[in-house]
Amino acid sequence: MKPGSRDHRHRLLISGDELRELKQHTGSMAEAFGLDRKIENYKGTRPLTLYRWDLDCLMDVIDLALRDERDYPDRSAPGYLALKHLGERLRQEYDAVYGHEQALSASKKESGDKPKKKVAAGKSAKRPDTVYQFKITLLDAQPPIWRRIQVEDCTLDKLHEHIQTAMGWTNSHLHHFKIGEQLYGDPMLMAENFDDMEYEDSTTTKLSDIIPEGRKRFRFLYEYDFGDSWQHEVLFEKKVEAEAGQKYPLCVDGSRACPPEDVGGTWGYADFVEAIQNEDNEQHDEMLEWVGGSFDPEAFDPVAATRRMQKGLPDWRRMM
Repeated sequence: MKPGSRDHRHRLLISGDELRELKQHTGSMAEAFGLDRKIENYKGTRPLTLYRWDLDCLMDVIDLALRDERDYPDRSAPGYLALKHLGERLRQEYDAVYGHEQALSASKKESGDKPKKKVAAGKSAKRPDTVYQFKITLLDAQPPIWRRIQVEDCTLDKLHEHIQTAMGWTNSHLHHFKIGEQLYGDPMLMAENFDDMEYEDSTTTKLSDIIPEGRKRFRFLYEYDFGDSWQHEVLFEKKVEAEAGQKYPLCVDGSRACPPEDVGGTWGYADFVEAIQNEDNEQHDEMLEWVGGSFDPEAFDPVAATRRMQKGLPDWRRMM
């Protein structure tokens, strides 16, 4: 996703302990439109150019890290304090430019929204008894690239988000689902073709609407980036009992790294991997520089994938 001509450019210098701590958490950035590589390669010697979405992502990553006692058991440690200070600086920068929008939104809610019903003390929203387990496999990729995820009942639009974050894509391109012969897509994104291609609405169709009863295995397709045409098989494996206290969505297993965006589909990815692994390849240096200096096609961490899934994607509709 490239910034538009009207997007505000933020120039911030991040260095010293702040930069060292931030680099510890690039794995939580879901390859965020290249933001992870931008931070990893940033030296802290001159101001960094960031856009609104970058600030949103960095603030979310920092907030998540600061609340995780596994990362910072000692809240008085220099690393924790440095990251907290950076988060405060980013928030000040964000509020200085976009704070009026939040104030306006709050004012509208106060004047127009009906009061919400109070939840009785001791009661909370009922958690589902079961969750759906899927295996997501990137077709035509060898060796196989796949993820196994567990999710609550949700719309296909939300499943798209779960697939993006579990795999490691960046939500930079269009997508749709194909279930049998029926296409499902977002009416706003597919506006030009939605009626002509007889799409059904993926933002209102839920998993429970399409998964057959009886716990039978069920396959359908998810295509991402109509240029590179990344075809994924989505295999519904079973419903499993939701674990008490477990937060969903969850990535329970998988194998190998997600290809870089815009690498040219499965064939382009095969050429890319051969180039970066073979120093004699004439594109070796060029491809390494393009990908940010390094890339391990075997890398996969289900814990990092789960963190990305639970963090979710930015709400692009709110950013329009």
